[in-house]
Amino acid sequence: MKVFVTRVIPEEGRKLMIDAGIEVQEWKEKRALSKEELIAHTRDCDALLSVSTRLDKDFLHASRHLKVIALHSVGYDNVDVEAATAVKIPIGNTPGVLSGATADTAFLLMLATSRKAFHMHKSIIKGEWGFFDPTANLGIELRGKTLGVFGLGKIGLEMAKCCIGAFGMQVIYHNRNRNETAEKELNASWVSFDELLEQSDVLTVHTALTPETEGKFDRSAFNKMKPHSIFINTARGAIHNEPDLLSALLKKKIWGAGLDVTNPEPMHPDHPLLNMPNVSVLPHIGSATEETRAAMSVLAARNIIAGLKGERIPFVVNPDVYK
Repeated sequence: MKVFVTRVIPEEGRKLMIDAGIEVQEWKEKRALSKEELIAHTRDCDALLSVSTRLDKDFLHASRHLKVIALHSVGYDNVDVEAATAVKIPIGNTPGVLSGATADTAFLLMLATSRKAFHMHKSIIKGEWGFFDPTANLGIELRGKTLGVFGLGKIGLEMAKCCIGAFGMQVIYHNRNRNETAEKELNASWVSFDELLEQSDVLTVHTALTPETEGKFDRSAFNKMKPHSIFINTARGAIHNEPDLLSALLKKKIWGAGLDVTNPEPMHPDHPLLNMPNVSVLPHIGSATEETRAAMSVLAARNIIAGLKGERIPFVVNPDVYK
């Protein structure tokens, strides 16, 4: 049995597959595969372990011989899941293990944005650390403020815990379904989407990218937010409308923004958001810790091993494939 891996992954996952008798072939070049290259490399493989690779209908139909596809991520918006189900390929993801690391990144962005930290660091590099002006480059404090969570699942819950512990923040949230656990543990309050926009001092996004959430944070949404609010997105860039976000910041409809995800990715180095003092941008590093990436590789490997054994994979995102 052979698996093709679209990036070099941590040794923990690779070793797990090798110990299971699976031949592991990794793409080691520092560039993304084209669709044609991916089809060619998987032609003689039994499984695919995909890292940040678009798997569309054409690829899936051309690769219907694959017994399993494991994603090195919890999100699966880059996969045509319906097409995969149609050709009977189970798709597996890596849920749970990256919640803490991603929440930490959201917390980092919130704090960095509130104190203009990225901008002030750049000022040192530019040689601008000089005359002290007590009214310049002032941030805003977070203690006792209201945290609004759009998508209070595992990652949102960890972010809320951090904000309560560090700053005693009040938590409100908007989900399609109530999170009674969070309401009990954190005294979190469910609110409507409009109330979330209107009441949040910090609004942090932790939801999946779906047709319902794509472009959810647009001009209309930003116009309803507090002028001293901070918008944080560590989920998917397409959930916010980037030109509308830029406009909201320029027009002072909101105070600041922290992004680990952009649309498109990578962000162009000349993008005006990168040079705004009250904006912090990271290159999609939410899960980028040694421990988390190793754990993700292990879950992906477990999906591969189970799929090649003909077993139901443990973290399946398209369970209908087994009907």
